[in-house]
Amino acid sequence: MRKFNIRKVLDGLTAGSSSASQQQQQQQHPPGNREPEIQETLQSEHFQLCKTVRHGFPYQPSALAFDPVQKILAVGTQTGALRLFGRPGVECYCQHDSGAAVIQLQFLINEVGGGEIHYLCYSAEDGTDNKEPYGPRRAYIEVILISCIVIPRARAIPNCSRVMMVMLQQGDDGHAAVGVMMVTLQQGVTFCHLPFQSKWLYVGTERGNIHIVNVESFTLSGYVIMWNKAIELSSKSHPGPVVHISDNPMDEGKLLIGFESGTVVLWDLKSKKADYRYTYDEAIHSVAWHHEGKQFICSHSDGTLTIWNVRSPAKPVQTITPHGKQLKDGKKPEPCKPILKVEFKTTRSGEPFIILSGGLSYDTVGRRPCLTVMHGKSTAVLEMDYSIVDFLTLCETPYPNDFQEPYAVVVLLEKDLVLIDLAQNGYPIFENPYPLSIHESPVTCCEYFADCPVDLIPALYSVGARQKRQGYSKKEWPINGGNWGLGAQSYPEIIITGHADGSVKFWDASAITLQVLYKLKTSKVFEKSRNKDDRPNTDIVDEDPYAIQIISWCPESRMLCIAGVSAHVIVYRFSKQEVVTEVIPMLEVRLLYEINDVETPEGEQPPPLSTPVGSSNPQPTPPQSHPSTSSSSSDGLRDNVPCLKVKSSPLKQSPGYQTELVIQLVWVGGEPPQQITSLALNSSYGLVVFGNCNGIAMVDYLQKAVLLNLSTIELYGSNDPYRREPRSPRKSRQPSGAGLCDITEGTVVTEDRCKSPTSGSSSPHNSDDEQKVNNFIEKVKTKSRKFSKMVASDLAKMSRKLSLPTDLKPDLDIKDNSFSRSRSSSVTSIDKESREAISALHFCETYTRKADSSPSPCLWVGTTLGTVFIITLNLPPGPDQRLLQPVIVSPSGTILRLKGAILRMAFLDATGCLMPPASEPWKEHNVPEEKDEKEKLKKRRPVSVSPSSSQEISENQYAVICSEKQAKVISLPTQNCAYKQNITETSFVLRGDIVALSNSVCLACFCANGHIMTFSLPSLRPLLDVYYLPLTNMRIARTFCFTNNGQALYLVSPTEIQRLTYSQETCENLQEMLGELFTPVETPEAPNRGFFKGLFGGGAQSLDREELFGESSSGRASRSLAQHIPGPGGIEGVKGAASGVVGELARARLALDERGQKLGDLEERTAAMLSSADSFSKHAHEMMLKYKDKKWYQF
Repeated sequence: MRKFNIRKVLDGLTAGSSSASQQQQQQQHPPGNREPEIQETLQSEHFQLCKTVRHGFPYQPSALAFDPVQKILAVGTQTGALRLFGRPGVECYCQHDSGAAVIQLQFLINEVGGGEIHYLCYSAEDGTDNKEPYGPRRAYIEVILISCIVIPRARAIPNCSRVMMVMLQQGDDGHAAVGVMMVTLQQGVTFCHLPFQSKWLYVGTERGNIHIVNVESFTLSGYVIMWNKAIELSSKSHPGPVVHISDNPMDEGKLLIGFESGTVVLWDLKSKKADYRYTYDEAIHSVAWHHEGKQFICSHSDGTLTIWNVRSPAKPVQTITPHGKQLKDGKKPEPCKPILKVEFKTTRSGEPFIILSGGLSYDTVGRRPCLTVMHGKSTAVLEMDYSIVDFLTLCETPYPNDFQEPYAVVVLLEKDLVLIDLAQNGYPIFENPYPLSIHESPVTCCEYFADCPVDLIPALYSVGARQKRQGYSKKEWPINGGNWGLGAQSYPEIIITGHADGSVKFWDASAITLQVLYKLKTSKVFEKSRNKDDRPNTDIVDEDPYAIQIISWCPESRMLCIAGVSAHVIVYRFSKQEVVTEVIPMLEVRLLYEINDVETPEGEQPPPLSTPVGSSNPQPTPPQSHPSTSSSSSDGLRDNVPCLKVKSSPLKQSPGYQTELVIQLVWVGGEPPQQITSLALNSSYGLVVFGNCNGIAMVDYLQKAVLLNLSTIELYGSNDPYRREPRSPRKSRQPSGAGLCDITEGTVVTEDRCKSPTSGSSSPHNSDDEQKVNNFIEKVKTKSRKFSKMVASDLAKMSRKLSLPTDLKPDLDIKDNSFSRSRSSSVTSIDKESREAISALHFCETYTRKADSSPSPCLWVGTTLGTVFIITLNLPPGPDQRLLQPVIVSPSGTILRLKGAILRMAFLDATGCLMPPASEPWKEHNVPEEKDEKEKLKKRRPVSVSPSSSQEISENQYAVICSEKQAKVISLPTQNCAYKQNITETSFVLRGDIVALSNSVCLACFCANGHIMTFSLPSLRPLLDVYYLPLTNMRIARTFCFTNNGQALYLVSPTEIQRLTYSQETCENLQEMLGELFTPVETPEAPNRGFFKGLFGGGAQSLDREELFGESSSGRASRSLAQHIPGPGGIEGVKGAASGVVGELARARLALDERGQKLGDLEERTAAMLSSADSFSKHAHEMMLKYKDKKWYQF
């Protein structure tokens, strides 16, 4: 038996651990030639992640409020978010963690603490613990901004609501509420009312009762209005929930209460009884007072309005059916849809305004939602594009007992915000200055560019100003509260959004603002289908055939290239001159390759099928302006047909982006073209390249010619690790120029480069046997194509889910295999090796082979299987020869491998600086030849030239390659792996960008597990790893992008863009860039009652609510009814970070509130001590009486 030696085991473990550590070090620094050390300046302290600002229309809006003194508009949403708007460029956003839907908003008008607002919310009852649901959050306003009273329904307790006060304050990350106080009610809350300049909040409940809450101490008063005391004693039914509460404008002691069943009660607060009761047969939706307090108006569920005199409760003074058909013989009009809201506003010099929403006749099928404005004898019906959520009338005075003088109406629609001018004839709308049109068409892709050329934004604005609509109101935007911040950013930023209708929008995003600059409609170059029979020839998408998938833009040359969902690519050139294009330049490309499913273990190539092959020396086709052949094969399948039809008539192109070239992939053998997965454009080379799961194509947009058309397998050559072979080999081509295409001047495309390998014309020399074989093969193909067409249709539907907006499609699971392999829809889990897609493209000037002594123009191609190819570009010398000689394109044979799909590539010079791709400066293309002769004589020189080309030849370069799993830094020309970093093992990277920050370069990554990470370059040293946002839907993955100077953004909802920064410097300067929402404004003077009104008591009567609702008169509320819960942070949490005059006032108020709390606690302790003393005195007195007459010996 062999002897066991424990010492050898321990030595082996020690050796194993040391070798493992050495292997780990070699993983990050692989062996090879030692690279020169580059001094890296970025450290972990340079990074900090925080949100900056949110742009766009509030998603799923539900409520609206306006402060007439501060001129601030508030919008609440169904997800618990609150957006506040001041003057253009002044916005605020905050979010409650519970996600409770906001159903009512009301400002505490012009409060010293900062434009307070209360909101009424409902939240879902999911049975979770909700003791402290609202954590500390902060808002990005410079001073204490808002006090909110939030009333969500509690999650854990059915039929229970919480009244919550939230105080918002300055924060570093941009959003949130600091101080929180809550009162829990054991009844569901339906309506709230806070009188002007009052601290007592009326809260109506589902049971029909009304409770009163002090918004300063946030305690519940003992004064309660019970429903059974408010209605008639003889009534046998419950009146329903409270739908309206308001006090009489001329008498604060009279409270008007509206119940859902149709009963309205005028309650006397002092006598605690009902003065009048008004009953109507139809349910009530809203109530509004006349400013004199003698009349009020109600809207009902049958489309009628009833006007009541306060002292005549028997019947309404007037009943109006605004949209009902007046029948003869005095019959009652036909019922209409409910009038959801009505407002009654008066003017000094004219008839009052009655403004309402809803109430349309039931026979108006298909009619759009309307807002009705009734002024005297005139009735204006204003149609809206979307459903009306809420509306408010903007008035000159905040006092309800004065003439209102309405001047505008704010209408909150389901997907828009409209402001109507009431002072002009025809009621025109104001031009909306807020960036609320992001979702005009659903966003499908997004790109972010920081530090752009300074002349770019003025150029885009000048051409975009001509696109503005006419007919707006001539007045200025009336919502103008707040002050702008002092922007510290001096560099211009541009955001480009692609949309489902084929439009592309350019936005000025400088200094954390957002303003639309220019809109491009890419669908103008295509014929529109007028009927169902003339639909586009595409099975890729059922709708939105022009949707934008990928955007490639060169800011220096202003060249733009887009890839659409219908497998089309359009190249645009910027021009300030208007032109008329007689014939739109167009190219069609056949890019479909069938793969042999059988792998030969011995590496032998299977014999090709006996398919008809054309002649070995095909002649180029004659030049064509529109080479669309629209042909079909013998079995009736679509072949050589593009998905969209380009216009054949002359196209008038306005100043801005004008079409340079349209490229379309065509159907092949009944199969639709696959969607494009990657796109790149280079203005210095005059080339555009794109790829999909079938292969890659390169086009010279200057000569309008196809240079390269290869499948992914052909890029491998004989080095394919998966040993895939084409089922139908291409026609004979030059052996030395794999992928070359000899193109003469004027040639659009050659025959052999545009036809499928299986669709060549039959040779006249074929034998009879070959013809029989061919006929048999065609029969087999006919049956197989039916099946393949079904598969292609299914893949196309899956593709559309990934490529189009998610607000119209079901959410996809983040663990979907098709997405985990690639962001492209065309790469599925079915036969992943054969469906290898092109996922990344990058033009550069670098070393293509190990033996190269100098850099040269080339294209780097990345695939979804982690392979990187290098294709060399041989450009004609000089600008004169560029349009005369063809560009020679050939694969270099260099292949690099990474783990996971390739996402991004970039290049560094020997000093570690980022090398941008070569680009040309912009110049006006549509200028007379005489003016352009001098420019032609100049040498064609790019703006951004590779630094290594002007330095010593021996200097190295570094290629930075980021995939879904790892990142590598390759030293060139040696092609040694200098550094390697495994980014994630359990997840995958959704977006990776090589960006410039603080005069250095880093790699920024966003993973599907929600982590945002940055790595130094070239050493790939981890600098930041923060859990930020999990991948909840495909919209985030499709729109997340990083850019220079530490900026990033993504589409947080279908209508909103969230911007964030990962730069410490930007976080520190954020407060200087953000503005103030609340500014000190004096409250207007109260209306003068006049001598006679004051003498005879005709003016407004005030009410001492403190005396009526205070604890001394009404007592305390029952503990079973309500409970006060101090939230996290409390009053103490509101003290920090306030500055300026308003901040001092707010701190003083908070100090008073804190002092009031302490005095209240002291009062309670004093009362407890007094009660204890009384009890002690009583017991002492009883003992004295008990033992008073007893002798000493009786004790």
